[in-house]
Amino acid sequence: MSDIPSDTDRIARLEVRLTEQEAVIEDLNAAITAQWGVIDRLTRQLARVQEQVEESAFRATSGAPEPPPPHY
Repeated sequence: MSDIPSDTDRIARLEVRLTEQEAVIEDLNAAITAQWGVIDRLTRQLARVQEQVEESAFRATSGAPEPPPPHY
């Protein structure tokens, strides 16, 4: 007997590898989708913070009195 696998064995191993690769691709896709959601949320949050900083800087340079904090 030779050590060369039969065509059936080779095809079976390839099918197993393909199935495993498909599972990995699905996992990676899920991870990327979740990360994109986080990036999108952080981008919107950063834009809001930048607007607040710009607004605060404008108020500071305009000489207008700063409103009291919410707890007063």
